[in-house]
Amino acid sequence: MSADEAPVFVDTNVLVYAYDHSAGEKYDRARFLLDQLWSDMGGHLSIQVLQEFYVTVTQKVRKPLDSEAAAGIVRDLSYWRIHVPVADDVVGAIDLQQRYETSFWDAMILWSAHQLGCSIVWSEDMSEGQDFDGVRVFNPFRD
Repeated sequence: MSADEAPVFVDTNVLVYAYDHSAGEKYDRARFLLDQLWSDMGGHLSIQVLQEFYVTVTQKVRKPLDSEAAAGIVRDLSYWRIHVPVADDVVGAIDLQQRYETSFWDAMILWSAHQLGCSIVWSEDMSEGQDFDGVRVFNPFRD
């Protein structure tokens, strides 16, 4: 599924793989996908994703990035369309969480994608193919 087919929201795990050289094939696939989004200027994220990305690549991967390098990546990603949630967005995510019985953090990702007009979320962590009020999850690492 390419970025030109529909607006795409990128979950944290896809971003992390794109900067984690130890991720093997997932690194290669994530780099390809992000390069595609950069060339199309089709990437969509949220503040939550940027925060999770920074913490993960500086603290949780096998070979962490230094904070300066990670901050530079976050700066670059800020050129994408970014959802900056307000209190009403938290309430909307709570509604999604309750209706779909998902984690709050996943519901917040889905809500942010919806707010940005995305019909697809690239994520390895959510139920692939499930439709959440018009936002469908697609695992870009699955064959």
